[in-house]
Amino acid sequence: MAEQSSGNGAPARPVSPHLSIYRPQLTSVLSILHRMTGVILASGAAMLCAWLLTAAAGERYYAWTEWFLTSWLGYALLAAWSWCLFYHLCNGIRHLFWDAGLGFSLKQTYASGAAVVVASFVLTGLSWGLGLACNLAG
Repeated sequence: MAEQSSGNGAPARPVSPHLSIYRPQLTSVLSILHRMTGVILASGAAMLCAWLLTAAAGERYYAWTEWFLTSWLGYALLAAWSWCLFYHLCNGIRHLFWDAGLGFSLKQTYASGAAVVVASFVLTGLSWGLGLACNLAG
């Protein structure tokens, strides 16, 4: 470990290794991703509020929001937000199992982590497929 001088004559204390020293592990990556998706969901909630406000403000304002949300960028943001929602939900359920004291072995932790990622993509695909199918049918 690297030693750091205190500058006042006191013995040098070891410095904790930086994140760049560690290899990313599935558990750490999923933990960071859980926090990031929480932030993205909060941003999506702000967009939802903006959408509702423009709907209440009148047809002219709502038309702009509808144009944006139905553009390719709007669809991409909505799809990403949907995935974040399902990832955060699935990983939250995983954390509930951990709170109950279940799934702490290394094998179970990696299996549940992989299941969370797969389930988030499957649920996103199902919800978008169902939504687009209903939109085309109606």
